[in-house]
Amino acid sequence: MCILGSSGSGKTTLLDAMSGRLGRAGTFLGEVYVNGRALRREQFQDCFSYVLQSDTLLSSLTVRETLHYTALLAIRRGNPGVFQKVEAVMAELSLSHVADRLIGNYSLGGISTGERRRVSIAAQLLQDPMDLTSVDTQSKEREIETSKRVQMIESAYKKSAICHKTLKNIERMKHLKTLPMVPFKTKDSPGVFSKLGVLLRRVTRNLVRNKLAVIMRLLQNLIMGLFLLFFVLRVRSNVLKGAIQDRVGLLYQFVGATPYTGMLNAVNLFPVLRAVSDQESQDGLYQKWQMMLAYALHVLPFSVVATMIFSSVCYWTLGLHPEVARFGYFSAALLAPHLIGEFLTLVLLGIVQNPNIVNSVVALLSIAGVLVGSGFLRNIQEMPIPFKIISYFTFQKYCSEILVVNEFYGLNFTCGSSNVSVTTNPMCAFTQGIQFIEKTCPGATSRFTMNFLILYSFIPALVILGIVVFKIRDHLISR
Repeated sequence: MCILGSSGSGKTTLLDAMSGRLGRAGTFLGEVYVNGRALRREQFQDCFSYVLQSDTLLSSLTVRETLHYTALLAIRRGNPGVFQKVEAVMAELSLSHVADRLIGNYSLGGISTGERRRVSIAAQLLQDPMDLTSVDTQSKEREIETSKRVQMIESAYKKSAICHKTLKNIERMKHLKTLPMVPFKTKDSPGVFSKLGVLLRRVTRNLVRNKLAVIMRLLQNLIMGLFLLFFVLRVRSNVLKGAIQDRVGLLYQFVGATPYTGMLNAVNLFPVLRAVSDQESQDGLYQKWQMMLAYALHVLPFSVVATMIFSSVCYWTLGLHPEVARFGYFSAALLAPHLIGEFLTLVLLGIVQNPNIVNSVVALLSIAGVLVGSGFLRNIQEMPIPFKIISYFTFQKYCSEILVVNEFYGLNFTCGSSNVSVTTNPMCAFTQGIQFIEKTCPGATSRFTMNFLILYSFIPALVILGIVVFKIRDHLISR
């Protein structure tokens, strides 16, 4: 069948309407019948499929893996025919010889443009749609047989008598007592958690194949830390030689930089997954929030490893408080803002399409949070009341208090020679770490555990907000 029309005449809209991609948006006129049975609007997606003009595929998966994951999302896992169906579809579309090659992209190489197109078609065929007018090239016999069938259909519709009788036949079929069943797509789809597991494995495998992305994810915090390490070398205990100033500067950089590195990960890696989920969710394979949640889950082990690598090198080399427990608190305190920065970016990517705008927004929010919440640039107690209230809604406030208490509690400082006093040098006012804590963030020692709880509560809050945002995105795109 061929649909002809000039640009903007509604060809794609017609296909979107019939395949259920438009959701409940707009007003539909006319009726759709299959085998004489009228379809309700919500049944369109269960019966029809079509391949989009653009191919949205994950570049680091092979052809077989791409189709295998699509099949797992469309067909219940216990179905014994999943693997056979993937192999059969690849054979039908002449993809078997490239089954184990990466999809690739413009910079990675991979399969050809035509093969990418056939992979997109194969992903739709796995869902068992309306296959009457295509030629089966799986074997020479099938090709001859299906070609004859297509020719018969074509010649039948060229006869004017059939054309005139078509509408009459439709009306007659409506009133038959027994009608053939509508050939719906496979409805034995997996549950929510099964789909989430498939998406998690697919996202993780796609990332692991991208070696540059893995290296950058694991080492970018360390690279940032190395600049600080070479600049400061090692903190001291003499106040006159920067014992307090160097520590405050380091903590300021740690709190400010870790959310930004998390944001860079999401901006670079998630948009392509978002594009895939926008397409596959319209096919009814899963909902957009499930892709977002799968990405968030796959982030966790990489972020833990990246933070531990960064902390292990920087903490001990810089000579921060030499206790193993303090090292653990330090690492945990910096893991949270790194995750928060990445999850905040995911939320914004669900709202804003352009990653560059999201980059700028997250950077500005991080800077504002450090200025208002950390207390490093200006004592929070001395801020105007509006800024003081805002500081309680920034994760930087709780992270900064944890790091200050963790580093300064129990430290004793020297101040030049033994005869130097506060009157001769005001910098000698702080000879104990607890004095600096009470001056910078009064009462922070008693809030140490509570600060951890509040800091880590930002993570599930952002995940829940992300699910809500992507549910709304699902609704808006379906319109």
